[in-house]
Amino acid sequence: MEKSNNDILSSDLTDNGVLRLTLNDQKRRNALSGTMLELLAETFSSVAGDDAVRVIVLAAEGPAFCAGHDLKEITNARHAEDNGQAFYQQLFEGCAAVMQSIVLNPKPVIAEVAGVATAAGCQLVASCDLAIAADSARFATPGVNIGLFCSTPMVALSRNVSNKHAMEMLLSGDMISADRAEQIGLINRSVAAESLTKETMALAEKIAGKSSMTLAVGKRAFYEQSEMTLADAYQYTSKVMVDNMLRHDAAEGIGAFVEKRAPEWKDK
Repeated sequence: MEKSNNDILSSDLTDNGVLRLTLNDQKRRNALSGTMLELLAETFSSVAGDDAVRVIVLAAEGPAFCAGHDLKEITNARHAEDNGQAFYQQLFEGCAAVMQSIVLNPKPVIAEVAGVATAAGCQLVASCDLAIAADSARFATPGVNIGLFCSTPMVALSRNVSNKHAMEMLLSGDMISADRAEQIGLINRSVAAESLTKETMALAEKIAGKSSMTLAVGKRAFYEQSEMTLADAYQYTSKVMVDNMLRHDAAEGIGAFVEKRAPEWKDK
């Protein structure tokens, strides 16, 4: 395994290509501070083209997966001459860019949620392609409780759960359980806390064993077609299927299936 660490974000690459990114700013409940957002942006950008990384797992240390933005940092910014406007614009635009970098990243990203995920922390979970949570985990978009509607978290949340469920979370600000999060589609499943990492890594390793070319093609197509009309989506994905069919790994995979052998991926 290859490891790298800094004060608040560490990375650990396994031999089979699963990169574990771990938030570790426990004093601030792993808040998406300006520094944390910069580190996440740099990391997701650098691994996007790294062939050694096949799947990314986003985890956290401590009782909070991510408590959203750092409210102390936000409050301190009000002392600026512009009442914090420039800082807030940079903060929310930076956060939006990180969330989009997860969706646009060619590597599948799995959230491993052991604790509380609130506001932008809930947005972070919703932005990941998959999410496994401990049965003790909790989720909320509680901005309405402090006069700051969770408008940017709403973007990711509303693309994962139905309108009624999203609006209930956004308008009430109530915390929901991991079981409820699973029921409404915010996470894939909740598992016993003691088996969370084992379950998450088993899923990550299964996905890492696929052709990375195929995963990248499929992930991009999934998000592209979801914003299209039905006719446009079929036209687009039909072209994607043709292009995919002409790639090496499609020929290898189909050939291996017909010949009843294991495929040998070239990731191209």
